Amino acid sequence: MIRYTQPMPESRGITKIGFLNPNGQINIRPLGLPGTDHGQSLYQLACTHCGHNYAANGSDIHLRKCPACQNGSPSTSGWTPIQA
Repeated sequence: MIRYTQPMPESRGITKIGFLNPNGQINIRPLGLPGTDHGQSLYQLACTHCGHNYAANGSDIHLRKCPACQNGSPSTSGWTPIQA
């Protein structure tokens, strides 16, 4: 029996720094924090339209929309960038 499995996010390049999804969300960096989906880690994303920064599970990077200007889901786990 042959089983089809989805490729891991890394194999599609979505967890690489600089990955830009079709909604204009760019992967800035891994946060080193556990995500909310099984086996996932959080990544910092930034919107190329308005500059908003937020966190997303690695498995969601390819489909995320900006929470500030595209009515996307809020930052995963409530993460916010540290303001200097």
